Amino acid sequence: MSQVLHTMLRVGDLDRAIHFYTHVLGMKLLRQSVNEEYKYTLAFVGYGDESQGHAVIELTYNWGVEQYEQGNAFGHIALGFDDIYSACDKIRAAGANITREPGPVLGGSTHIAFVEDPDGYKIELIQRSQATEGVGS
Repeated sequence: MSQVLHTMLRVGDLDRAIHFYTHVLGMKLLRQSVNEEYKYTLAFVGYGDESQGHAVIELTYNWGVEQYEQGNAFGHIALGFDDIYSACDKIRAAGANITREPGPVLGGSTHIAFVEDPDGYKIELIQRSQATEGVGS
């Protein structure tokens, strides 16, 4: 059996990124490790550990690098929520940037929204009851 374990994002401020994913999106800080020799710190966040079948996000902070160019190949990370409308209200109240208000996707019926993390990565929120339908459905 195979499974997706994690997605890695390079971040410019590890504490700020951890705060966003844990306090704004409600994930848990699962573990953190420091590599003195190669000057980087990893933090793994998610709604559950990989050992429990969950995919997590690896936040990588390369010491002294405060910003990255994201390019145009990366799209977004998708997260399922029971109610994206109330999730967006809470996210907005926490000061995060909602870049697409919740509602049906163009040309379909799946309800989505988008939020941006402090490093500019896009995160799609999908109504969990519709998450397996495909965004264009």
